[in-house]
Amino acid sequence: MSDNAGDPDDIDEVDETVEEELEEAMSTGADLDIEFHGGKWMSAFPLAFFVLWAIVQSGLFRIGDTTGLVAGMLIGLILGMLFVKGSWQTYANTIFAGMTRRVAATAVVAWLWAGMFANTIQAGGFVGGLVWAADAASIGAVLFPAITFILAALLATGIGTGYGTTVAFTTLFFPAGILLGANPVLMFGSILSGAVFGDNLAPVSDTTIVSAVTQDADIGGVVASRFKYAIVAAVLAFAGYVVAGGMFSGLDVSGQARQIFLQNSEAVGLVHLLSMAAVIGTAVAGRHIVEAISWGIIVAFVFNIALGLAPMSEMILFQAPENVGIAQSLSFLPFLELVPAGEAGVTGSIYTGAAGFFPLIVLVLLIVAGAQIMIGGGGFKALQDWLLRSVATSVRRTELTMVLGTAIVNAMITINTAAEIAIAPYIARLGERFNINGYRRANILDANTSALGYIFPWSGGVLVGFAAMQGLPSQFDWFTREMIVSPVEVWPFVFHGWLLVGVFVVAALTGFGREYTTDRRAAEVARV
Repeated sequence: MSDNAGDPDDIDEVDETVEEELEEAMSTGADLDIEFHGGKWMSAFPLAFFVLWAIVQSGLFRIGDTTGLVAGMLIGLILGMLFVKGSWQTYANTIFAGMTRRVAATAVVAWLWAGMFANTIQAGGFVGGLVWAADAASIGAVLFPAITFILAALLATGIGTGYGTTVAFTTLFFPAGILLGANPVLMFGSILSGAVFGDNLAPVSDTTIVSAVTQDADIGGVVASRFKYAIVAAVLAFAGYVVAGGMFSGLDVSGQARQIFLQNSEAVGLVHLLSMAAVIGTAVAGRHIVEAISWGIIVAFVFNIALGLAPMSEMILFQAPENVGIAQSLSFLPFLELVPAGEAGVTGSIYTGAAGFFPLIVLVLLIVAGAQIMIGGGGFKALQDWLLRSVATSVRRTELTMVLGTAIVNAMITINTAAEIAIAPYIARLGERFNINGYRRANILDANTSALGYIFPWSGGVLVGFAAMQGLPSQFDWFTREMIVSPVEVWPFVFHGWLLVGVFVVAALTGFGREYTTDRRAAEVARV
């Protein structure tokens, strides 16, 4: 992003850069046409196999293992190759083309940086500070999920990454809510809902930019025009979490463990609100998300050392074999510890914050590769042609088809930005057929991809939160494996996600907010 995003000239330059990147992303592998036995629909086999595998693993067997999903996607890609006509080389090259796409790297970077940041401020006692503040303000289990939703929505809107928000809030707010007696499934759902809100509305969000650019609309106008939809869903979601908070009880955390944690919780941990403010402020100023979160990590690191919140060894620690001579001579260093030879390694918040997402990173790269195969094999085009020919026969049915189409694509491509890029050209064709303007098309596209990317149990937004949650038992003595929420449990409780989809279903049926190209001057809609 531009260093000075408030300057209109700079915004135009950013838009041009984004448009070039999108054109490159959508054309990657376009010349790698693949023919399948069984026709174009067989190009969807790897992704369809993965979805079926995920349903069986997560839904039927209740196994929340990301590495297991990796195995499912790998097998899907191998089996898909058996249906290829002629040489398998093009199929193999398409896998590489998909795995090197920028859209996958964006998600990976967000997870790694957000993981390091969240674990570093956690090492500095931020969770304890949250618990102290909630206890002092008498905010109990009933209201905490609703408040978490609002705060997560604000952070996601400010920094423009729902994935980063999910990582940070699952690492920080989730354990605080559990300790206060909030229902764990509600807590996870409220975090995912906040991520949906920010992904959908943030001007610097990837999904916002992609939806605007691919529908030939300006980013500012798109954000302004979608606010009415987002706020209706958010108000209803907030009310839903307040009501549900009183209906669903939390887990029975040991009274002694809770009391000990409260006694050790200090208000000084809240200083890391400034660390979060550094991230938000830098992102809002137009800096790249990597720079924004990096500044947050630096500020958090300084606070931890300067205020004695955490020693350097809790943030980065080399555990060297005690029989190594150079290690013995440098044992005075605060980031070095001598251990038996079999226990050597690296640890600390920086390391663990990144390492927890390695299986998920592999999964994402493979899923995007599967999407590239479906594009190269003509599966997406076949879907588009079927929708145009058989379903989208009126304005109302066209808009409902846009909602249905984004749902189908998101069920297979679990990274919302990647799903948005894949379906965007077809949304444009559907909308242009009935003269629906760019703002409306962009809003339907973005709302559904943002929402559904945090609902399906195998989607990237859910899995990234689940990955962060799996590290909590090693960080808190009182947090047990039974407190981890399975991805298959949370999908009904992502209230804002479901309500946002519902708002657009109602809007399509009633015409609420519908605009045609002639309703606005061309210059207001088009980016040319």
